[in-house]
Parts: sequence; structure tokens; C-alpha cells
Amino acid sequence: MMNAGRFAPSPSADLHIGNLRTAILAWLFARSTGRRFVMRVDDLDDRTFADVGRRQLSDLAAIGLTWDVLEWQSEHRSRYDAAIAELEGRSLLYECYCSRRDIAQAPRAPHAPQGAYPGTCRDLTDSERATRRAETNRPPALRLRTDAVVHTVHDVLHGDYTGIVDDFVVRRGDGVPAYNLAVVVDDAAQRVDQVVRGDDLLPSSPRQAYLARMLGYTEPVYAHVALVLNEDGARLAKRDGAVTLAEIGVPRALAQISGSLGWRARDVEGMLAEFDPAALPRTPWIYQPD
Repeated sequence: MMNAGRFAPSPSADLHIGNLRTAILAWLFARSTGRRFVMRVDDLDDRTFADVGRRQLSDLAAIGLTWDVLEWQSEHRSRYDAAIAELEGRSLLYECYCSRRDIAQAPRAPHAPQGAYPGTCRDLTDSERATRRAETNRPPALRLRTDAVVHTVHDVLHGDYTGIVDDFVVRRGDGVPAYNLAVVVDDAAQRVDQVVRGDDLLPSSPRQAYLARMLGYTEPVYAHVALVLNEDGARLAKRDGAVTLAEIGVPRALAQISGSLGWRARDVEGMLAEFDPAALPRTPWIYQPD
């Protein structure tokens, strides 16, 4: 089975023009390099909806995208459970009882990276763990016991990027596999070795690449593409007017996306003929519906 690229939308809301643009770029990267294309609906979270996922798939097909594999994350819980069990068997996980407030207010070492988990629950004794369990009265999350502070990945568009690798969560307190674990396990299972997504996710790549290495997987090739923002420089939202495919229409949406990339093509096959990763814009596209 050949390697693949992928697009992995979360079905919490209809796709907007920025999501569609990123999906097209992921498809172009994969098809231009002879890879399969995996469509994966990231529906583990209880804030996602199957009907929204089906609409997303319909929109992606409407703009001309094709895929070789379609998966819904919720169908593969055993895949994540097996990875967590492996890490537990290697004593690489520990229970964490911290809330977000606990983490924000915890004292930190003088040179600890901003945003890194401070290690509050890392070395609790059995009695301390029992006390924390009784005090919080909620199931613990599971964190990865790492031996690195930072990790460097190479990105096709950004070059080398070094980011935080702290003891990040791999299973939430509600039992749901965390994003950073699920995405790594899924990519390995589907032979995804090319990850193209919005550059807001670049900071998560070092953690994911580090975990992939710990699980014996090959680190993927990354390409984090520029986002689409509104006129105020913020993420697109309903308040920005016509931003979904149903509102914009397929021909206009394709023309807008192609034009934002400096191309003339009005369909994805034509975009494939013009596609040059080195010439992709590195700055956000400021979207103006009118």
C-alpha cells in the first residue's frame, strides 16, 4: 500500500472557505506527489455531529475532491486504546488530576517554556495520588512521561521548527483519546506520511512527531499552509458573511480559492496543473465575501 496525504475535518460546524482552501491544498500536495488521499472525519469529541460530517463530505466532493479512503475516527477506538496500553506497559504514562486553572496557577521552573505542563502530578507517590483522586472527585487524564523539553520538525513551507514537548495529555479525563494521540495513531495506521494543514497547528507538530517516534512510527513530512482570515485578522466565522459553500456556491468558491493562490484554474484538476509548493503564499489570505 502506497503512502498517503490526508484531510481531517472535525464535524463541529460546516466547512468555511478557509477549510475548503486547506482541503484543496492537502489534496494537491498528495496528488502531485503520487500519494493516496485519505479523508478522515475527526469525530471523537462529543461536540461533533454525524450530520455535519456528512455535509462536510458532500461539500468536499462538490468542489471536486476525490479520496481513496474514508474513515470516521469514532470507528477506531480500539486503535487508540492499543496505543495507550502500549505506552502504559512501558511505564510512559501517569495520571493527572490538574484542572486548567491548576496548571495556569502552578509555579514553574525559571526557564520552563511558556505553556508547558509544570509536572505537578508527574512524581506523586501512591498516597499523594489517592489524596488527589479524593480531592478532585473526577477521573484523571493520562499524560505522556517525556524526556525532552523541545523537539524540532522540518516543514516544507516553514523550514525547521522547534517547539515545546511537555508531558502532554494522551487520554482526557472523560476517557476520550486526546487529539495529539489520535492523530498520530491514525496517520500511522493509514500510512499517512504527508501532513498538510493550517499553520495554526504548526506548534502541535513537535509533540506529535515526538510521540510518533516513541511509538516507533516514521515522522511525516509537514506542510503548514497559511490561514484564511477576516478583515480584522481573526479566524473566519458566521458573522463574516457568506463563508460556507452553500452561501458562496461552488463556481465562485473555486474561483476565489484559485485567485487567492495566484492561479487561473477554476477546478481542482486545473489547479493541479498549476500547483507549485515553493510558490505558495506564506501570509494569510484576508477574505472579503463581497
